[in-house]
Amino acid sequence: MTATPSRLSLRIYVVENDTDSRQMLALLLTSWGHQVASASTMGEALEHLPGNRYDVLISDIGLPDGNGWQLMDRLRELGAENAGCAIAMSGYGMGSDLEKSRAAGFRHHLIKPMDIDHLDRLLAEITREIDAGR
Repeated sequence: MTATPSRLSLRIYVVENDTDSRQMLALLLTSWGHQVASASTMGEALEHLPGNRYDVLISDIGLPDGNGWQLMDRLRELGAENAGCAIAMSGYGMGSDLEKSRAAGFRHHLIKPMDIDHLDRLLAEITREIDAGR
């Protein structure tokens, strides 16, 4: 784990059904100085995301009650596109999976197991965009 933390503390919402993966990702992001909230299902995320603002949404594609692509569709339907940047994470990494993620509104698609340094670079990029907008 050689990643260095981004300068700005981002508000990040993680949707991941695997408890260990969700907790480890939240721990990593928190150790980098970010504020993290999480859900284990699409339904749980849909209960929490509307009305709350996050800088980044990181969602697994394979969820027990749907998938990350459906989550993005539902957020749009609810008018709750409240994350500045959405990042998909999945074991699915075929070209068609990447295209589905882009079409659903994910800006990035990380393939599991995730490259932690790549995630940190993406968060640093998002930080720079937010800083430039201030």
